[in-house]
Amino acid sequence: MGLESLIIFLLIGGIAGWLAGILVKGGGMGIVGNIVVGIIGAFIAGFLLPMVGVSIGGGIVGSIIHAMIGAIILLLVIRMIKRA
Repeated sequence: MGLESLIIFLLIGGIAGWLAGILVKGGGMGIVGNIVVGIIGAFIAGFLLPMVGVSIGGGIVGSIIHAMIGAIILLLVIRMIKRA
């Protein structure tokens, strides 16, 4: 993975985590937390979405939407665990 790929990877993770933090109230975790949530969310979505037959287009926008869906799922799970 080159430097450009790493920067794009972190940028997509950060945007996805930030958007998920906005959509899930109280989910914002700062810039580093948003990047981590976005990256983990991308892995979650990459695992779960094909299992339910959901396919999102390619490109940057598709990647951000894909990672954001996974980040939202992650934030909701974290919220459920904190309340338990």
